[in-house]
Amino acid sequence: MKITKSLRLLLILIATLIFSWTSVRAQDGLSTIMVMTIDGVIAPASQHYLERAVQVAERQNAEMLILQLDTPGGNIETMNAMLQTIRGSRVPIIVYVSPRGAMAGSAGTIITLAGHAAAMAPDTIIGAASPINSDGTDIDETAKTKATEALKATVRTLAERRGDEAIALAEATIEEARAVSAKEALEVGLVDFIANDLSDLLAQLDGHKVNINNKTRALSTANTRVEDIPLTLIEQLLKMLTDPNIVFLLIAIGTQAIFIELGSPGGWVAGFIGVVALALATYGMGVLPVNYFGIIFIIVSFVLFILDVKAPTHGALTAAGIGSFVVGALVLFNSAGTPEFARVSVPLVITVAVLIGLMFTAILGFAIRALKAPIRTGHESIVGKKGFAKTDFAPDGMVRVGSELWSAEKTDETEAISKGERIEVVEVEGLRLKVKKVD
Repeated sequence: MKITKSLRLLLILIATLIFSWTSVRAQDGLSTIMVMTIDGVIAPASQHYLERAVQVAERQNAEMLILQLDTPGGNIETMNAMLQTIRGSRVPIIVYVSPRGAMAGSAGTIITLAGHAAAMAPDTIIGAASPINSDGTDIDETAKTKATEALKATVRTLAERRGDEAIALAEATIEEARAVSAKEALEVGLVDFIANDLSDLLAQLDGHKVNINNKTRALSTANTRVEDIPLTLIEQLLKMLTDPNIVFLLIAIGTQAIFIELGSPGGWVAGFIGVVALALATYGMGVLPVNYFGIIFIIVSFVLFILDVKAPTHGALTAAGIGSFVVGALVLFNSAGTPEFARVSVPLVITVAVLIGLMFTAILGFAIRALKAPIRTGHESIVGKKGFAKTDFAPDGMVRVGSELWSAEKTDETEAISKGERIEVVEVEGLRLKVKKVD
């Protein structure tokens, strides 16, 4: 009975606190402006982030959602999904290409046009939206014509409210891969504002009219609070996996770990690390333009490394493996025509190749020394090991070496050995040891 009463009081207290918090927010007279930021390649994680941000903005009945954009472009399918999310939003979405030096390239151009209003920071660019293959190369003429016409139709639809000059420029970004500055875009009406920063943008947006769901609405930025919508941990991880340098490192680590596991089976740590690394890299390869010959060269390089350890060739196979690794890494994302944002850093490739080469050279050195070392079998393998005396020597006694008890005699040069003193095995004579005292 007491528990029931306490629980009831607790529920009443929680309800009171929630009501009070809601009332305070309702009475402060401030509406909310939500802000999200997409920088980097347009990938499935970008669409997930946008969908979540729109849901948050709609739940809070926000005045608007500002999408700060800095992208070289990305996947067309993802872009189309983002367009649908923007056009279906019940909250106005303002696309703001920022900060200074940012760009809305390729797919980013079309996403900018899809916003209910668009703005650019000074020293930013927009355009270069011609369709290309996923590996960065030009597509064949028929496919290119189809893709170009489809994209032109999309930008015409998005830019028709902006006038003929804006439509012509939007089409030129597709057909001629044209890119323009913020000032040029504003002059023809491709964007609505040039804003130095977020505060400047909010000032210019106040009273600006947008069309949302076939209704004209005047935006208000007075009496508002600005709230950021940060990336979740999962979204941050997926964003990292669209970086070609990260994907390259994961492929290198994963392949190496798998070959270490295959070379020394019985454990599981190396194999587990390898599987996880390659699984994460697979996501990135599904987004980035991949040349699979690069992966083949990288796999061949590790095969050569392992072969040199198993059957040493004094470094010849290791040198060939380093060469194969460098070629594979450079080809992996760096094919002719691949956009700069999808390329692996050459200094990173060289650094990783040198580190892997040094590691396998060290392993090779240990293997060669092991092959050249004299083979000891049976009792001979105990020579050089240390133990301690179990009895006083007079001149013979008993010693323990490892977990074994031995009958032993001291060498002629050794002083008397007392019980408990440390000894070292010098020679094996049948089932008897010759030992000397050590410190």
